[in-house]
Amino acid sequence: MTAAVSPKPLWPGLVLAMLGAVAFSGKAIIVKLAYRHGVDAVTLIMLRMLFALPLFLILAWWAGRGKPALTRRDWIVVFGLGFSGYYLASTLDFAGLAYISASLERLILYLNPTFVLFLSWLLFKRRVSGGQMMALGVSYAGLLLVFGHELHAQGAHALLGGALVLGSALSYAFYLIYSGEEVQRLGALRLTGLASTVACVLCIAQFMLLRPLDMGLAVAPEVIWLSLLNASACTFAPVLMMMLAIERLGATLAAQVGMVGPISTILMGVMILGEPFTPWVAAGTLLVLGGVWLLTKWR
Repeated sequence: MTAAVSPKPLWPGLVLAMLGAVAFSGKAIIVKLAYRHGVDAVTLIMLRMLFALPLFLILAWWAGRGKPALTRRDWIVVFGLGFSGYYLASTLDFAGLAYISASLERLILYLNPTFVLFLSWLLFKRRVSGGQMMALGVSYAGLLLVFGHELHAQGAHALLGGALVLGSALSYAFYLIYSGEEVQRLGALRLTGLASTVACVLCIAQFMLLRPLDMGLAVAPEVIWLSLLNASACTFAPVLMMMLAIERLGATLAAQVGMVGPISTILMGVMILGEPFTPWVAAGTLLVLGGVWLLTKWR
């Protein structure tokens, strides 16, 4: 008789997904802390990517061992995905965080599945069901609730910051839509390492074109340490943790566990940044999370 194979426990994957979501959400908190030391978005994102570059190079090399070399087409696709999914999305996100709270930023980015659904309908004419439309309505009602509260407090700055972060979310949605085929060809870790390396190089080049070179060394020491923490704990580590979680849980369950991300951002924003936690923020967050959960279920 063949001994029955006991199923693998789920808890390691659940822990990895939760830690990855919390670590990635910490990025907004670190950026807001760095802005208190007078650094601008171009310099800050350059420092983050400069420290992350060696880690992603190692990831791309490790994930590509023993696999065929990239074709010219692969390199073109990797460059496009790196530009859209990591360079442009990160640049717009960092710029937007200068104007809005970390809580609102995380809620806008968490609506990413709704942007993917919209772009799939717009670009590929995929049908949207009534249940999905209801989920979209719930999510955007929550976002408007939080955004309206912040607009009242921040004025026109909230409009600018919200638009920048919205652009970041749309840019990353394009990456998700067009990366599917390349993930099958190269593997998720190899593609992530290569595309992130492209983004790192672009962010460093952007700084060299727009700022004096010595400006990167003229920042406060706290900015250097915060950028190092951002690159390692809030950029590279979450990528690995989420990939390992998806391997153990599947994409759907890992995404549902990732709902702790916006909650952790709000809690860290209140405790570390002193951001207000109002009934409007609480209600809006619950609506956004509920809408995204419904969308994930009905997809």
